[in-house]
Amino acid sequence: MGQLESPSSSEGKVITKEEACNVTVSDQRLLDLGYRPEFRREMSLFGVLGISFCSIGILNGMSSALQTGLFSGGPLGLFWGWNICSLFMLLIAFSFAEICSAYPTMGGLYFWVCKMKPDVPILGFFTGWLYSMAMVFTGVSANLSAALYLSSMAEVGRGRSLTRLEIAAIAWAVNIFSGIVNTIGTKAIGHMSTLFVWWTLGGTVCLVTTLLVKAPMMNSADFVFTNVQNFTGWQSQGFVVLLGFLQAVYTLEGCETAAQVAEEAVRAEILAPLAVVGSIAGSWLIGLAYLLALLFAVQDISSVQATTFAIPIAQLYYDAVGPRLSQMCLVVIMVSQVMAAITTFTASSRLFYALARDNAFPLKKQFMTLNRFQAPYWGVWSSVLIGCIISCAYIGSAIAFNAILSSAAISVMLSYMQPIIIRVFWPDSIEDFGPFRLGKWSWPVNLASLLFTIFVCVLFILPTAYPVNVFNMNYAIVAVGGLLVVITINWFWWGRHSFKGLVKTAMPRH
Repeated sequence: MGQLESPSSSEGKVITKEEACNVTVSDQRLLDLGYRPEFRREMSLFGVLGISFCSIGILNGMSSALQTGLFSGGPLGLFWGWNICSLFMLLIAFSFAEICSAYPTMGGLYFWVCKMKPDVPILGFFTGWLYSMAMVFTGVSANLSAALYLSSMAEVGRGRSLTRLEIAAIAWAVNIFSGIVNTIGTKAIGHMSTLFVWWTLGGTVCLVTTLLVKAPMMNSADFVFTNVQNFTGWQSQGFVVLLGFLQAVYTLEGCETAAQVAEEAVRAEILAPLAVVGSIAGSWLIGLAYLLALLFAVQDISSVQATTFAIPIAQLYYDAVGPRLSQMCLVVIMVSQVMAAITTFTASSRLFYALARDNAFPLKKQFMTLNRFQAPYWGVWSSVLIGCIISCAYIGSAIAFNAILSSAAISVMLSYMQPIIIRVFWPDSIEDFGPFRLGKWSWPVNLASLLFTIFVCVLFILPTAYPVNVFNMNYAIVAVGGLLVVITINWFWWGRHSFKGLVKTAMPRH
């Protein structure tokens, strides 16, 4: 194969011989997979790791979803659910890292499925579309959460509740801001993701210290590790505790995002899998420290459950540290939330690019166009537009909006399931392994990952309150079902004629 001139070094930038060698190795691996390098490789391990950390968003994710576990299982469910789910999510991360090391390209789950089962193109098509929509919906959820934190700060500081229209307007502003940052390109995202790692570490120290020092009453270890709370109406204590596990799964989704920027990282076949595993391992430990501080410092769970604040965690902070410090803590979480929202649009835009490259997405030329900052701006602003449209649903019906967003978490897990199923039932599906390999542990790890993923998908669609009525019903199954129907219609109407599998773009230059 002839050598292709690499786009990976910026014009006018002096790079060392070692850096040039690393770039050449990464680009050659991409060429071997059939793709021409299009992006400059400007991300280090810290930048790639930060992308996954951003997507997981341990501070904002745990804060936003804490009430799910706090009201369904209480401290016992939260503590044990966090550790059990973290363990299984780490197994999923190991499974993904092995695949990512073999196929270090953007597209992530979608590309892996297409590469490992090229004889079933519909499977890759469904995975790509389902996962791309899940990323957009996750970004919309993150943007609205940022707006809810700002609304809670207004309530805490000024005693003023924002209207749904005002909250939606803030979410639109965050949507647009996410688009602007992503349009600036790889360097901006790399710097932000690096900042996010430090923000998460510093923010955790800040929040944990504030809670433990300022809380007027500290709970006992017996309360933290054994107390069960049930505000669901269900009688089965075991089922209620299991419902609380959803908080941990929701928080820990996102480790695979590192694969979306693999074509922008040096030695991606090594750095991307390390980032996938490292983000879960780090999030497990950081999240555990933050969770324990919350559980030791919570003053009254009933007060949190009955709060009038836009987001329940604001009540926990208000009771524990007072109004002034609670606003400071909410700022720390909100900034983390905004950076996480930006990362989801990074992932969705790269996925749109990968789908368009393989004729699995319309307007191929437009979605593959990069601006001078090396950003696939059509994918970025399509994500922003969809996000703003979905945010409008919040104005009319919070129930409908929540159904759309809860479908994102299920869609992510359903997308996780596809490459794992292939690795379980077709263990020889990877022809050429990368540097990261599980060896004899590969099949057991994939089997455990598959069983856990199925369990979580079932748990996500079960009703979370009893008796079930039109106001507390879990409409996620309706939203996911609707999304699958739309993708199915799209496949038979357009996809099966256009998409035949991965399209090689590498054109050796002689």
